[in-house]
Amino acid sequence: MYDMSRSMSRGHQDYYTPEQRQKVVDHLSRQRWIDAENGTYARLSHEVPIDENGNVAPTNRVLPETLPADADPITASFFDYYRTERGYHPRSINSTTAFTGTTPMSFFAFQLMTNLDMLAPRKALLVAGADAHSRYYSEDVQGKAPDTVDLVIVPGADHVDLYDRKNLIPFDTLDEFFTKNLA
Repeated sequence: MYDMSRSMSRGHQDYYTPEQRQKVVDHLSRQRWIDAENGTYARLSHEVPIDENGNVAPTNRVLPETLPADADPITASFFDYYRTERGYHPRSINSTTAFTGTTPMSFFAFQLMTNLDMLAPRKALLVAGADAHSRYYSEDVQGKAPDTVDLVIVPGADHVDLYDRKNLIPFDTLDEFFTKNLA
């Protein structure tokens, strides 16, 4: 999980500065007009990249065709899942193309924790890999609603390992949670 309404995060550092966030929102707003005028939509990444000069650098792919030798760990992890037999599908936006060019706009507009209190009295279970770059957000959610949200951290798992690595998925914990809370 991520809260893109505030900032994307790599580790615990903000991914976008406030100035970059404004540039991304401006870019997305312009793209909406371009799409409306063209009567079609552009395909761009849901994570709008920023170049070395701090400017928006849109790309029409989520992942590269081939993994660069110097790929960051997050890209390598996603590539290992979405571009290999683990999770590849020819119609998957993460495997082959990208989202619509304006998809990220809603991520910036909706603050995910705004209505967290509405979850109660229902219980929620979040499961995150100990090595997941997104782990911080599950911890933030659990921290804001400790009586409502249970959190399981899975040792040795990253963000995508819990999609398909059956030896890492805590099936017993899931079974116990749903048996107790869906009864």
